[in-house]
Amino acid sequence: MASIRRTLSPAFHTRSYQNGAGGFSSSPSNKLFHSGNTKHPPSSTPSTLLFSAVNLIYRRGWRRSFCRCFFFFLIGLLLGIASFGHMDTDIRAEDFAPPDLRPPHVDLQLEDPIVSHVALAVNTRLEEQKDVAGSIEPLKQLIVVTPTYNRGSQAYFLNRLGQVLRLVKPPLVWIVVEEKTVSSETAEILRKTGVMYRHVVSTRNSTNVKDRGVHQRNAALEHIERHKLDGIVFFADDDNVYTLELFESLRTISRFGTWPVAMLERSKNKAILEGPVCNASRVVGWHTNEKSKRLRRFHVDMSGFAFNSTILWDPKRWGRPFSNPIRQLDTVKEGFQETTFIEQVVEDESQMEGVPPAPQLFDAEEGINDCACVLPSGA
Repeated sequence: MASIRRTLSPAFHTRSYQNGAGGFSSSPSNKLFHSGNTKHPPSSTPSTLLFSAVNLIYRRGWRRSFCRCFFFFLIGLLLGIASFGHMDTDIRAEDFAPPDLRPPHVDLQLEDPIVSHVALAVNTRLEEQKDVAGSIEPLKQLIVVTPTYNRGSQAYFLNRLGQVLRLVKPPLVWIVVEEKTVSSETAEILRKTGVMYRHVVSTRNSTNVKDRGVHQRNAALEHIERHKLDGIVFFADDDNVYTLELFESLRTISRFGTWPVAMLERSKNKAILEGPVCNASRVVGWHTNEKSKRLRRFHVDMSGFAFNSTILWDPKRWGRPFSNPIRQLDTVKEGFQETTFIEQVVEDESQMEGVPPAPQLFDAEEGINDCACVLPSGA
């Protein structure tokens, strides 16, 4: 029968338990477990080891462990704050002084010859720029009037003329006149050209008029007079061909300008030249080839002249004796529209300008060299 005994005091822990029971030992060999049978020691488990470690710390005391931790903490603190290099410990008052933000001193001398020379050069340049700017005159506005009507080639003609006008220097306004109503197709073409335009409608009936563009041009003239547009008026039919040089030369017109126009007859295999004969910029005669048109006062094509728009709405400026509106007549014979209209604008050739003065131009029909104006392309 096994017997149970009380645990001995720490002084007697070297004794072994009877009946093979293990116990703790405090021998110098630092053995934690021993039993009467040394051949088969008891098995160690995690719970047993943990219990043994706690018991050991309790026996030896926590003060020793705390002293060791505190000792090593002091050593590390001293090593951390020790200086391992040279440090400049000299503290100067200049190190804490605020920076000097005052601008550097500049010695200005009003009598310095170099400064006076630079100021004089700048003033001279500014005065030269003012003189140049004052001498530049703005370009005159061109008012191009184009009558058009619905036909198969209308879109082609308007696009071709619009591309030419797009290359002309501004200011330019293109007045396109249609019959009876505004066409959406024509409006779309005008928007795509990129030219500043005004879309006008002629409400008058043109069926009984041989020149169907008479009422359309009159509608444009009425529009210019009502809105008092200032510029050079030029009648440009959409089926004609024009050069850029022609439009640039129109800006030189003061009152009324005219130039020769080449026309290709349908029944004849030749070109006909119609327009003024000029001596420099003075009109001295006319080119004409058709006997039936020799009765006209001025032998010029509808696309062969241009005039100042102020003649329409400011007659006092030009000394006109009458103030009747200037319009094209629908009661005259075909071919006399141009001359009857020009007779309302000017009195004679002395009030006309050759646009522009040009060198000798050869007339193949008559074999005569005449001093004439620039020849625009016409069809």
